[in-house]
Amino acid sequence: MRKLVLLALVGLGAQLVDGSLGMAYGVTSTTLLLAIGTNPAAASATVHLAEIGTTLVSGASHWRFGNVDWKVVAKIGIPGAIGAFAGATFLSSLSTETAAPVMSLILLALGLYILTRFTASGLPKANLGKPLRKRFLTPLGLVAGFVDSTGGGGWGPVGTPAILASGRLEPRKTIGSIDTSEFLVAIAASVGFFVGIGSEQINFGWVAALLAGGVIAAPIAAWLVRLVPPRVLGSAVGGVIILTNTRTLLRSDWIDAPDGVRYSVYAVIWVVWAAAVAWSVRAHLAANRAEAAAAAVEEPAVEPARV
Repeated sequence: MRKLVLLALVGLGAQLVDGSLGMAYGVTSTTLLLAIGTNPAAASATVHLAEIGTTLVSGASHWRFGNVDWKVVAKIGIPGAIGAFAGATFLSSLSTETAAPVMSLILLALGLYILTRFTASGLPKANLGKPLRKRFLTPLGLVAGFVDSTGGGGWGPVGTPAILASGRLEPRKTIGSIDTSEFLVAIAASVGFFVGIGSEQINFGWVAALLAGGVIAAPIAAWLVRLVPPRVLGSAVGGVIILTNTRTLLRSDWIDAPDGVRYSVYAVIWVVWAAAVAWSVRAHLAANRAEAAAAAVEEPAVEPARV
């Protein structure tokens, strides 16, 4: 029972992050499942089954708040589903001994990307309004869908920054469209895992717990996307993913690092992580002050009332 409550809280927290940042539900949840010894394919299948419900509620909530561009959803969601199915069947064919460190490497790379990307530059906002072409979104969807299935997460970490980097879609619509299109990816990945590993290795109680937490958080996150500073959130989440997957790799048969080495590496990660979050907080506050100062300069002077 305690594990189910923990999974529900993880689902809630992960969906709050995912719905307001456009990434990290799958990466965060899969990282936890791997940390407690779940088979990699089963872990990814569990998360994707839960995501069918969470992405449906999240997409509806984002649509309600006007955060969805349906053209983008169609152009990236369909190729994303194809890539997700291919990734699920590929992961299902790997042995657990091979898949666990491989998945941790993918998750670690995604965590490093999230931490670096959001700490260094936050969210770009240039070139807003220009159309996103199918020749850009189709290969992006295929790659993001494949990585999402094999890594247990990756749709958001690959898709959201790529669209934001193009500067053609405002951040809230980028996040809302990625979250909404992930519904198609979750369905395709789940079908792929059922074909590859069946249902015997999937704990449906865990699926229900992750789903319950995510469904509660989804509408809150869709509302918070206008309020939460994504830069700080991205740095915080990136650090969690890096620390947890580094632990998995150092304890794996690939490395099997001694205790002294592991704890030294953990200490370095903690220091870097704390510095990154502090930097992001400072950068966010500085940007707010700069925007306030610019707005004050642009305000027309008010003429004194005549007597």
